[in-house]
Amino acid sequence: MDLDIPPGFEFGVATSSWQIEGDVAGRGRCNWDDFAQIPGAIIGGATGEPACDHVHRLEEDLDLLAWLGVDAYRFSISWARVMPQGSGDLSASGLDFYDRLIDGLLERGIKPVATLFHWDLPSPLEVAGGWPNRDTAYLFADYAQAMGERYAGKVDRWATLNEPWCSAFLGYCAGYFAPGRKEPGASLAAAYHLILAHGLAIERLRAAGARNLGIVLNVIPVIAETPSMDAAARHVDGTQNRLFLDLLAGRGIPADVRESCASVTDWAFVRDADNPVLSAPIDWIGENYYTVMRVAEPQAGATATAAIAQDSADIPACPPLRFAPRPPFTEMGWEILPEGIEMALRKITDHLPGVPLWICENGAAVQEVIDDSGIHDPMRIEYFEGHFRAVMRAAERGFDVRGYYAWSLMDNLEWASGWTKQFGIVHVDPATGTRTPKDSAAWYRDFLAARP
Repeated sequence: MDLDIPPGFEFGVATSSWQIEGDVAGRGRCNWDDFAQIPGAIIGGATGEPACDHVHRLEEDLDLLAWLGVDAYRFSISWARVMPQGSGDLSASGLDFYDRLIDGLLERGIKPVATLFHWDLPSPLEVAGGWPNRDTAYLFADYAQAMGERYAGKVDRWATLNEPWCSAFLGYCAGYFAPGRKEPGASLAAAYHLILAHGLAIERLRAAGARNLGIVLNVIPVIAETPSMDAAARHVDGTQNRLFLDLLAGRGIPADVRESCASVTDWAFVRDADNPVLSAPIDWIGENYYTVMRVAEPQAGATATAAIAQDSADIPACPPLRFAPRPPFTEMGWEILPEGIEMALRKITDHLPGVPLWICENGAAVQEVIDDSGIHDPMRIEYFEGHFRAVMRAAERGFDVRGYYAWSLMDNLEWASGWTKQFGIVHVDPATGTRTPKDSAAWYRDFLAARP
């Protein structure tokens, strides 16, 4: 590709623990293990065992990363694997696994980028109330400190949380994700306590000597399709984006969100004294970009949107609206709009000026053709090309974007969608675990090798 790549720009791939690790017997239970036991919660009845069996196939997967030629690998640590009860004693076997993962990356010249929480909360903490319970934030800080003390000298960059919007609203408002609760007020408390946990963890990580500390959001540009939907779009933007960005910026809950959500919460969980913690200084911020949200007039009898996680049930105190994504679509029903990356980066920069940016996830579930010559996914390659160009255009226009991670290294458990939606550039056979690079993996490898 004819791209003007900034010096030092970082390319990598990303995964998350529950989606790939397997070895459930080797760790404590988490909320997703419990959620998977609910009939119909996950398509096909998929569970975390064996997932991609990553724990037992670690060396093979590390060699895959080396074959790709990535600069960095973004993975998440399973809180329940290293601290089975969510607090208290650490697991020697859990720590040994991450020791081997991190050391294996360093031996291959790949930067380890660790995310501390990618939605898999230890079950005892969920039973105690989960993220709507303020105590969870303090226990998360203890866990972060333990990880910082062990890996500060080895992990290149840390993210406290991945997409707190999903944990809060898909988990506690829509019930679409673990733990499956449908309590709008609790979901707002969860969102607040997640950012509190982030701030507390930043303080503990920094004290432990960890470097390059940040958080990963899924800021989604919200577009009103008609002027009549401006107010509804502002409410969606408020709960999807500004709630988190304003807390991180030290401005507290946005005034309009306080007002528009007053029907579902009295905001009693908010404490003014938390603001310095919520807005703890960060060294970088990540954006997981996949699509935009188009807010349109509701229509009687209209078919509900087929876009996963674009539903009024996800949004506390949601006004009447419908989401109206435009083609072309991925298999998730998400509109493909590469220029939305710049829109997302602009919103983040407006709220948190001067904070360096990384695209921490970007990718697509698409139709694939498997034949004797390989696994062909031309639409995924086209998706990557378009989004690479959008990221480079943003850099040329002055956005301080420093890296890009493809989602995902391998096919995996796509949360509530089970094995029905695949984002990997490496195919994983759910029955055997066999890894087979797709055309997109070969394309990404060639792209990385051809960089100046």
